[in-house]
Amino acid sequence: MARKHALFRFQLPEFVLLLLIVLSGVMLAFSSGGFVISIEKVGFTIVSTLQKGVNTVASGVGNTINAVHELSRLREENAALTEKLKNYEYLQRTNTEIRKENERLKEQLDFSNTIEQKNYAAQIIGRDPDSLYSGLTINKGSRNGIKKNMPVIAVQNGTVGLVGKVVTVGIGTSLVMPIYDLKCSVSGRIQNTRDIGLITGRGSSENPLSMKYIKKRVLEELHFGDLVVTSGETENYIRDIPIGSISKITVLDYDSSLDIEITPIIDFARLETVIVTDLQEKNLHIAQGGQN
Repeated sequence: MARKHALFRFQLPEFVLLLLIVLSGVMLAFSSGGFVISIEKVGFTIVSTLQKGVNTVASGVGNTINAVHELSRLREENAALTEKLKNYEYLQRTNTEIRKENERLKEQLDFSNTIEQKNYAAQIIGRDPDSLYSGLTINKGSRNGIKKNMPVIAVQNGTVGLVGKVVTVGIGTSLVMPIYDLKCSVSGRIQNTRDIGLITGRGSSENPLSMKYIKKRVLEELHFGDLVVTSGETENYIRDIPIGSISKITVLDYDSSLDIEITPIIDFARLETVIVTDLQEKNLHIAQGGQN
């Protein structure tokens, strides 16, 4: 065993020789500058790599921060644009409603100027189907010139129609009994045949009106859709104001008269404004036009 260990043991001269060779190589490298250049290259590579990494991290963080700010700005702009769009849509709807209202008012004004009787434009502000008269409340009263039993008409989609009559008058408001009320009776004339009958309501605007006292002998002369207008004979309503059209004719064996259903020409569910007429006074506009 002692002999084997001796094989790996260096002799002093050999170790000194090896050390001198290594030292000579190092000194030669320093003297030629190659080692210095290698250190500079290694140092530059390490530093530049670190700089590149730092720059990449900093750039990523900066881009992330910028992206967050940009996203926040875009959200604010989107919210502002959404609000502007809502305001624009609201203005569009409002302008459309105003135009329609102006058209209705102009239509009403043009017609009221052609009526011989003095008249007052009014707006419906309430409906009470459970009241005594299933009434329509309007925003005009005694201080505006409204009186009890004044007839009420309207212009709807270019068509003139009978609404009813004033039954209660307050200082600033009035109650109108519509023609579909059970207590309302109107003398009407079939425009085609000129026959006169009595028109009464059936308690609801959804139900047709009833016309009585039209003789059976005129049955062949009647047609669905024939217009029925006010007769004007009782002086309670203006003459020839449309009430409705014939929608059904029933022949009763036990009655000498026909049972006729009339569909009102006015759509009460969409009625907003009315014209109250004073049969006792002339329209000032018409009177002045006649004087000129």
